Amino acid sequence: MAMRGTRRYSLLLAPMIVVMGAVIGWPLIQTFVLSFTDSKLMDISRGAFVGFENFKDGLTNQGYLAALKVSAMFALVVVSSEMILGTSVALLLNEPFKGRNLVRALLILPWAVPTTVNAIMWRLIYNPEYGALNSLLSQLGFIENYISWLGSADKALWSVMFADVWKNFSLVGMIALASLQTLPDSQIEAAKIDGAGAWQRFRYITLPHLIPSLQVALVLRIIEAVKVFDIIYIMTKGGPANKTRSASIFVYQEAFTNSRMGSGAAYAIIMVSLIMILILFYLRFLSRREA
Repeated sequence: MAMRGTRRYSLLLAPMIVVMGAVIGWPLIQTFVLSFTDSKLMDISRGAFVGFENFKDGLTNQGYLAALKVSAMFALVVVSSEMILGTSVALLLNEPFKGRNLVRALLILPWAVPTTVNAIMWRLIYNPEYGALNSLLSQLGFIENYISWLGSADKALWSVMFADVWKNFSLVGMIALASLQTLPDSQIEAAKIDGAGAWQRFRYITLPHLIPSLQVALVLRIIEAVKVFDIIYIMTKGGPANKTRSASIFVYQEAFTNSRMGSGAAYAIIMVSLIMILILFYLRFLSRREA
């Protein structure tokens, strides 16, 4: 019976495995093969084998290393902000107040907005001539002259990060709120009776209950943030002066703008490897905690 059940499950999983192999596995194999050649965009099949030269170049290419730093900073800032803001909003929406259901429904709106639409919207908000942000700050008296938020080397990356946080904090908030709904009220009431204050209840009851769900949200957001491409490309295309050029944008430019598919594939493999290393360290950390 056990063997028969195993065969049934295998048959049910087979179509999904075939589709994943065709959509994900085969392109990965092609990318891996390309990374060892000097293939060009218009003549991929005639690339010569160059061994690990592309990988060596990637690890010493100052432009690529700078792009990796941008991706790392982007991931660190936006994920930290989204985790803190999303959890805080979830805690607020878990408390009873008039209109709570409506506010909960509105929480999903930022995340539901397509990334392309979100990027275009914030690009208009940041517009140095007629953007809503400059107009608001000017009317409130915070600035005298309009600021080019996306055209300034020291403000562009922070502006893009703010736009990303606005969109994705709600995902963390929804995950945390769903977890809070499963927290028994009896535990909170018992802690109140024992004299535990708000901070003690959060630290010893609410937070431990939230951690498993927040860990899932953390992994999802780290992976997405490290390989960020669309929101930056639409808002700044990696400028000004490459200050917002992420590793994904660098790979795209190397492969399709500069037509160097071989080195572009190698740089992509390096980036994927770094993401996998981060995930493995994270999983090892979790296994140690559970042990």
